[in-house]
Amino acid sequence: MVTSSAALPQRRPVEFRSRICQVTGLRVDLAAERLITANAATAVVFLLVGGLMALFVSMTRWPAVGLLSGHPELYYRALTAHGMNMLVYWIIFFEVAGLYFGSAVALNARLVTPAAAWLAYGLMVAGALLGNGVVASGQADVMWDAYVPLKAPPAFYLSYILFALGALLACGVFFATVVVARAERRYEGSVPLVTFGLATAAIIAVVTLLGGVVTFVPAFFWSLGLMPEDPEVYRLTLWLLGHGTQQINLAAMVTVWYLLAYITVGATPVNEKLSRFAFLLYILTINLGSVHHLLVDPGLTRAFKFWNTSYAMYSAVLGSMIHAFSIPAAIEVAQRAKGYTRGVFEWLRRAPWGEPGFSATVLSMLIFGFIGGITGVVFGHAQISIIHHNTLDIPGHFHATVVGGTTLAFMGLTYYLLPLIARRKVAGWRLARLQPYLYGIGVALLSLGMINAGAEYGVPRRVSSLTYQGALVPVHFPGGAYVSLDVAGIGALLALLGGVLYVGIAVATLLGGERIPASTRPVSAAADPPAGHTGAPLRIPGTLALVSLFLVTFAAVWAGNLVVLSHVWRVQ
Repeated sequence: MVTSSAALPQRRPVEFRSRICQVTGLRVDLAAERLITANAATAVVFLLVGGLMALFVSMTRWPAVGLLSGHPELYYRALTAHGMNMLVYWIIFFEVAGLYFGSAVALNARLVTPAAAWLAYGLMVAGALLGNGVVASGQADVMWDAYVPLKAPPAFYLSYILFALGALLACGVFFATVVVARAERRYEGSVPLVTFGLATAAIIAVVTLLGGVVTFVPAFFWSLGLMPEDPEVYRLTLWLLGHGTQQINLAAMVTVWYLLAYITVGATPVNEKLSRFAFLLYILTINLGSVHHLLVDPGLTRAFKFWNTSYAMYSAVLGSMIHAFSIPAAIEVAQRAKGYTRGVFEWLRRAPWGEPGFSATVLSMLIFGFIGGITGVVFGHAQISIIHHNTLDIPGHFHATVVGGTTLAFMGLTYYLLPLIARRKVAGWRLARLQPYLYGIGVALLSLGMINAGAEYGVPRRVSSLTYQGALVPVHFPGGAYVSLDVAGIGALLALLGGVLYVGIAVATLLGGERIPASTRPVSAAADPPAGHTGAPLRIPGTLALVSLFLVTFAAVWAGNLVVLSHVWRVQ
């Protein structure tokens, strides 16, 4: 997304209503400000709905509670609504707000065609409300992915189509804003890394959302009885949307990590070109990983499965490895530049742990990397997948990525967007400092409990009762399975409490937070100059130690799974 100024015709800058941010000195387009606020606030609403559904789901899967275990239809209804609102609506509304911030605000530019952006918002809201309405009416207890031949009413598929079209239009507004900003010379040189990262997310989003259209348009006509539907084709195209959505999250989350590292400690990448290259690897190969959802399906050739889940996917993993090194290294360099040079980890001990943006970044990276990232690559291995498929460790993995990774990072960013964009001081700052720890620890326990229950004891996913009430053949699990689910249940309660705290702080800030006056005169940025790499020999022993620990953990988990696999596959 780096555009040469000579490649575009120069345009006379168009004046637009704006204000100057008192903290960053950036020029904020008021039209963009309203759209960012609307999309982010709407995202929080759907997070609240999805969190309420999470309460019903988690308290049902916890055998000690078994809230809806005797009402499977209500369990699947809550599970459907939970998946839709958390994986699709909350995440993508917030990401659209991020796209407008990364284009208009970060580039000191005007948002191109605000009317189109509002149309995109209207389509997304209409789709989300329609989807929730159909599920709430009890007509679509098919879970968010609605595998064929499970059939929902036409309105269910139409809701996804409307939402996808709105999100595609929002991506178009983002790209147009970046191009026009260059043509109007709103910035010099390459786009900032935050804009580059969000452009990566937007490119992946276009492919992903088109996959959603390709999936749900035929399913819409199938639900009307106008055409047949092939379950294997549906699954193949669905996971271009389902897993692709997580790849949008991945690119956006990593971008937020870079941004929060800069905001909280003044960290800049030690090699920005390498970071941009890592984002490029995401664009080229990240969606190939979606095939790991189909490894036990008979319709795909073995060669296709092996290629996508090994050689091709590893280039995307390389991109994540680069970011996993670059961001901690940037933080360590910035902290050592401030004088925290004693020992291997003084820079980390003296970090601003009381800043919710910093704690959210570190916890998000730890949960995503050590729990979600390692299990994602291992479970996506073509041979190992067979011992994890359809067990509870699969949702344990993606709760570590989507919830512990992306959602926690977005929560941390919110505490800085509220004063910068909504112009309100965060209400309850002391609680805001606590919230990432409460939420992060809860999600970590939830994920680890589910992963252990699935990997060690084979506890299945997507069932309302562990005892299979009413089954002709009695089912019994060892006591360790129940202990693991107890850990997951306790983690769910902590995460739900942290989520309620986040929503409460956001709503209280928007409705009653102290107003920050606006300014129309340019000001210098209040933050200290970023502490980047100056060309001196790079000294990052702490980062090297952390990366080494990660690689050793990765190897140990992989080796452990191969040992388990060797007991499943008897070698003669």
